[in-house]
Amino acid sequence: MGLDLEYNRGQTPLDEDEKEGLLVPTIATREELDEFEQQNIEDALQWVLTSSMKLETVLTEKFIRTIHKRMFGSVWKWAGDYRKTDKNLGIDKWQIPVELNKLCGDTLYWIENETYPPEEIAIRFKHKIVCIHCFPNGNGRHSRMMADILIDRIFKRELFSWGTGELTNQSDSRSRYLKAVRAADKNEFDLLLDFARS
Repeated sequence: MGLDLEYNRGQTPLDEDEKEGLLVPTIATREELDEFEQQNIEDALQWVLTSSMKLETVLTEKFIRTIHKRMFGSVWKWAGDYRKTDKNLGIDKWQIPVELNKLCGDTLYWIENETYPPEEIAIRFKHKIVCIHCFPNGNGRHSRMMADILIDRIFKRELFSWGTGELTNQSDSRSRYLKAVRAADKNEFDLLLDFARS
């Protein structure tokens, strides 16, 4: 007869697979992990907001990996490294560098030729990079940070608010966000644009 334990949100213990690559051995629960990751992400955002950035630097594979490392490098050993396994999300692992370079080239073209308005360019980039699913974890948060970098540092517009709610756990904001991402999968970006500014 197994134990039927109930945990409050965030108190769920991490299993051994989830701990693989964890740099902070004292983290034991999802809530603790979320706190450490959030602090690391806030440090990365502070760096982004105080650094000067040029388009030709931002739209590179090296910069994209650097941002992920800055967001998660104090918590995860694999931060900034492409995933080494195929997932149910994203492209085949061996295609990641090719697709990422293609996305950077496409985005540069959109900007230089004003193919879309600035906010739509940032959102299209965000959607495509999360579809590529470059990293073992943190792809959604990373893609939102990259969109914020484009909109704030390159286009000099206000940062996105991303629904101002919690997107990593079940919530109304997360449901709206996922619905908007599914619409973007069908090349319909209005919901994701609206959500980013809500």
